[in-house]
Amino acid sequence: MLIIAICVALLAIKVIIKKNGRFPNTHVGGSKAMRKRGIKCVQSQDRDARKENPMAVKERREK
Repeated sequence: MLIIAICVALLAIKVIIKKNGRFPNTHVGGSKAMRKRGIKCVQSQDRDARKENPMAVKERREK
């Protein structure tokens, strides 16, 4: 437990010392290079795929 506490404290030094310090965003969407290539995280891609397209043509169902 002591080793884990020391590791967490060392990782948080930047956050504690800086005035508006934050942990770095390691999410795929937080990377400028990934956004430039159009790569998103799976959750964002799934959310976008589930959105209803307002331009979609409604299909008639045959009875």
